[in-house]
Amino acid sequence: MPAERLTMRKVKEVLRLHWGCGLSQRQIAKSCGVARPTVAEYLRRAEAAGLSWPLPPDLDEGQLERLLYPLPASLSGEVRPLPRWPEIHRELKRPGVTLFLLWQEYKAIYPDGYQYSAFCTHYRHWESQLDLVMRQSHRAGEKLFIDYAGQTVPVIDRTTGEGRAAQIFVAVLGASSYAYTEATWTQSLPDWIGSHIRAFEFFQALPEILVPDNLKSGVSSPHRYEPDLNPTYQDMAAHYGVAVIPTRVRKPRDKAKVEQGVLLVERWGLARLRNRVFFSLAELNAALHVLLDDLTRRPFKKLPGCRRELFEQLDRPAMKALPAQPYTYAEWRQVRVHIDYHVQLEGHYYSVPYQLVKQALEVRLTATTVELFHRGVRVASHPRANHQGRYTTTPEHMPRAHQAYAEWTPQRLVQWAEQTGPATATVVATILASRPHPQQGFRSCLGLLRLGKTYGEARLEAACQRAATIQATSYKSIESILKHKLDQQPLVPTAPEEPLITHPNSRGAHYYHCNQETLC
Repeated sequence: MPAERLTMRKVKEVLRLHWGCGLSQRQIAKSCGVARPTVAEYLRRAEAAGLSWPLPPDLDEGQLERLLYPLPASLSGEVRPLPRWPEIHRELKRPGVTLFLLWQEYKAIYPDGYQYSAFCTHYRHWESQLDLVMRQSHRAGEKLFIDYAGQTVPVIDRTTGEGRAAQIFVAVLGASSYAYTEATWTQSLPDWIGSHIRAFEFFQALPEILVPDNLKSGVSSPHRYEPDLNPTYQDMAAHYGVAVIPTRVRKPRDKAKVEQGVLLVERWGLARLRNRVFFSLAELNAALHVLLDDLTRRPFKKLPGCRRELFEQLDRPAMKALPAQPYTYAEWRQVRVHIDYHVQLEGHYYSVPYQLVKQALEVRLTATTVELFHRGVRVASHPRANHQGRYTTTPEHMPRAHQAYAEWTPQRLVQWAEQTGPATATVVATILASRPHPQQGFRSCLGLLRLGKTYGEARLEAACQRAATIQATSYKSIESILKHKLDQQPLVPTAPEEPLITHPNSRGAHYYHCNQETLC
């Protein structure tokens, strides 16, 4: 199996960008953060497996892996060794040394190595990265460069008089320099995605490639060679059918277009607004859009026309149409299924099929739904709930008679608790009986039994006895008893309620009753 092998999720992205978006192998390599030969290898394997885009809906990641890498894997599939290119480069500077001679020496050491043409191709590719000053020529409708301005604009709260800095989002098309800008409160993921969606709606069209800076909201792990995109950002790009190629770290020439656009927005827009006071984000955006319209219609100094005319002539005809529905914001997270076949998200518990106990899942969270995926296949979907500590359980996810995962049963938990003491077993049984499904109490019971490791089994038994007496049989109550050492204090018995005093002169409730027809 190749050392450069990626996850199947990234492999699917390579296939989507090649077959779905029509990008070149070099563009795909930049977008996915892998070497171009690796992209070529995956495309070759996909074609050999008879795959096409879109992939069959019932093809999960496990099946895709077996198609691309059929078992058993042989040693012949390993990547052939490459020479040390810095040494090759240094040797070439010596008189009379040629690539052909160095290749012959390479083949003498590695008889199964690359042939001469591939050897030269690899070297030229490595050499092209040395002190490269790339002069960018932008094709119409190809790239949209994205960044935030360095300046912020204060927005004043009318009630408190305090100011809050608004961030300025800027998106510039490569060919026409047609720009979009807006103000948001933060550079966080929701604002970042929302600004992209509004920029697409402003252009009423889509570019082929997004070129963001290595902002955390867009790129989870900035890296010179293999940046990892934020899953939400990648999900949005897939929805709109665009590719994402982040700029290289500390390489300002990669985003020269947007840097120029940011500078123009700061000088043409923000500088003009420096003496204005804004009391809302909507008011600031209205002022920015007026200045933006003025900027896009301003004639060029050395070229005929303006940015808007150039956009209509070059970029818009080459750009793709918007999808019927805009992207619905969703966050991606990773969770692990507990023994009660539920996952915890923001304090709420959602069920999944019991066969996935202890498995790692991916979660897609929207404002209204929770979708759970295992190896790329959706295994559960629930309405999103805001109640912490509660359960959303689908009956179909439960094992038949709760025996499919036999090592975890209510009876076993009670027997385990009996090893600590009868009071602990009583509390565990009470917790399990208080839930609609006993499995929903597994977490509390396991947490309760772990308290015995922290405070000792004797103290846990005493705490459970006290909790049962005062009818406070919950994990938090017993934890509080142990934390405040109440289990080591005697339990004060509650005095019996004394009977009411009866006397001939005592007045009952009827005495104070006031009839509406009689004055009191």
